[in-house]
Amino acid sequence: MHIVITGGAGFLGQRLAQQLLNNADLDIKSLTLADVVMAPNIQQDSRVNSVQVDLSDPHAAIALITPETNAVYHLAAVVSGQAEADFDLGMAVNCDGTRHVLEAVRHKAPGAVVVFASSLAVFGPVFGSALFGSALLTDVGEVITDTTAVSPQSSYGTQKAIGELWVNDYSRKGFIDGRVLRLPTVCVRPGKPNAAASSFVSSLIREPLQGKAAICPVDLSLALWLSSPEAVVNNLIHALTLESECLGSNRTVNLPGITVTVQEMMAALERVAGAAAVSKIQYQPDSAIAQIVASWPSQFEVSRALSLGFVGDRSFDDIIRTFAASLK
Repeated sequence: MHIVITGGAGFLGQRLAQQLLNNADLDIKSLTLADVVMAPNIQQDSRVNSVQVDLSDPHAAIALITPETNAVYHLAAVVSGQAEADFDLGMAVNCDGTRHVLEAVRHKAPGAVVVFASSLAVFGPVFGSALFGSALLTDVGEVITDTTAVSPQSSYGTQKAIGELWVNDYSRKGFIDGRVLRLPTVCVRPGKPNAAASSFVSSLIREPLQGKAAICPVDLSLALWLSSPEAVVNNLIHALTLESECLGSNRTVNLPGITVTVQEMMAALERVAGAAAVSKIQYQPDSAIAQIVASWPSQFEVSRALSLGFVGDRSFDDIIRTFAASLK
């Protein structure tokens, strides 16, 4: 297979590339990692080609996709907090960039698989939401399904919802073989905090496990829909192997995750790493972050995803243990 990963220099792009290269069943002939910065060559593998591109430029996508391309993972995006702060940048990358990729596949590699990484941010407050301070808290009794109408309350969520509709329509027209995966908030991400509104979620675990201070900007009762990096990457690869007929006309799937409140996250951290780790967390409310993150639902019905073979995590304790083991 000849595969392109946009956002190939990012955390998920790098992990995805590693697992694709190690998967003998997929018979990877070439893997192109495309990003605004040059991605490192995974494992110094001769099959890997790294290119520096700006997908907001339509010519960049056309040059990236070739008639030999079998599949494209479109992970490249401006993250939630940055898209909210810089509307024009979010539109250029998350909307224009997505359409340029779809058009390139349509004209250069028609029918190729396109796996589009979407987000739970396409949903806004569901019926029964209430105000807590200046932020919306979602009624935990409300459950989101694959067919729940999107109602984003952020520019990032809106841009991802637009991308979802395009992938479904390009698939309906036969231009691409699209698969839209709505990712839960990924935790625990290694490295440093980024501009995503949900960046604090990983920080609450990552920093204390390394003896560093962490800031909690939201109410402890806030519930989140989370997934480990390992589960997300496994699901991205599984999406590539699905037969088109399994998805039918609805190419959008809510990936499995687990519902955890911030308080429950801290309790799990204490169980795994002790009270000293939890003591590193300080509460500093941030209404801008809370307004975005609290608009995202935390309860999902994922029986369709499970029936299609997608997987979830067993517990948040296990997520913490896996990350802690990676630090050793």
